[in-house]
Amino acid sequence: MHNKCFGTDKELIQQFNEVRQLNTKLAKPVLHVTLSLSQGESLPTYKLAEMAEDCARDLGFSNNQFVAVLHKDTAHAHMHIVANRIGYDGKTVSDSNSYQKITKLCRKLEIKHELKQVLSPNAFLPKELRNYQRLDERKEKLKAHIKQSLAGARNYEQFEQKMKDLRYEVIKMRGIGFRDQQKEYTKGSEVGYSLATIHKILTEKQELKVEPKPEILQPKPWYEKQLEKPSQLEKITFDQRNSQSIVYALLKTDPASVEGINQSLMTEQRKRRKKQKHLTL
Repeated sequence: MHNKCFGTDKELIQQFNEVRQLNTKLAKPVLHVTLSLSQGESLPTYKLAEMAEDCARDLGFSNNQFVAVLHKDTAHAHMHIVANRIGYDGKTVSDSNSYQKITKLCRKLEIKHELKQVLSPNAFLPKELRNYQRLDERKEKLKAHIKQSLAGARNYEQFEQKMKDLRYEVIKMRGIGFRDQQKEYTKGSEVGYSLATIHKILTEKQELKVEPKPEILQPKPWYEKQLEKPSQLEKITFDQRNSQSIVYALLKTDPASVEGINQSLMTEQRKRRKKQKHLTL
């Protein structure tokens, strides 16, 4: 999007410089603003153009040269707005309190375009909200990945490799920092994992891995040895088929054979009684 300027990048630079000559004493003639959408959000081109126009109006350079460029090369779409602070009338747009102005603009644009609402920087929040626990999705993701890598690592070298596998650049000097795929740098201490904390966790994990002591076999008392000896009945084993046939035979005893056994026993008993009676006479 172009405002009061046109052409290629070289032509735009030339046009900005020509207007800049109206106030050569200004040290910073260009204002650069970046408006970012949250990850996963998108807006049609005409609404992005509206956002650029609202930005120009609220910051006071709507009548000046400015260019708005959309980038989609990261996880979240964002728009760069480059404005000439010097107008065609030679007047200069003030850049004082620009951060506070941009903060108010962002909160207004979130509501207008139904975007995800986030908190402003602490310096621009009411006192009652300045201690509110802020949630940064990028830092929370990094924190989770550090925790995951520490859980699966036995030493620092393995931890660093696991972080690299998750596509982080690990910068280790006196402290430790991590650069994600969007080239955003975060200190480990900012997410609760300083270099000292990481080394402490890995050291404690190594100390917990104590080798078990070999078991000393004590001689058992004599009575326990006796209990361990199998009885004679336990030593006897039968083939399954043989055991079934024996049980079947015991349960199917022939009644006639039992009767014959009883008669022979009675005959033997009479003979003994007669012999005893004969001896007593």
